[in-house]
Amino acid sequence: MARKTPVSSSSDQLLDEFQALVRDTESLLQHSASLAGEQAEALREQIRGSLGRARSTLHNAEDALQARGKAALEATEGYVQTHPWQTLGIAAAIGLLLGMLITRR
Repeated sequence: MARKTPVSSSSDQLLDEFQALVRDTESLLQHSASLAGEQAEALREQIRGSLGRARSTLHNAEDALQARGKAALEATEGYVQTHPWQTLGIAAAIGLLLGMLITRR
C-alpha cells in the first residue's frame, strides 16, 4: 500500500487547486457575455482566490521538495564520508553496468 507523503499530499492539493482554477476560468469564459458588472466581479474574485490558493500550495510543495532534497543530500554526504570505499565500489559497479549496456547496442 502506498504511503502518503507530505509531498504527494501537497501535489494532490496543488492538482485540486489547479482543477478548480480551470473550472472557474471556464465558467468565467462561458458566462462573461451574460454577466453584469457585479456578477462578473464576484466571479473574478472567486478566480483570484483560487489562483492565490494554487500559488500558496505550489510554494508549499516547492518548500517540501527542497527540504526532502536537502535531507537526501545530507544523508548521501554522510554515507559517503563514513563509507568511502563502499561508495567507490558502488560507483564503479554502476559505471561498469552502464558501460556494458552502452556497448551492447
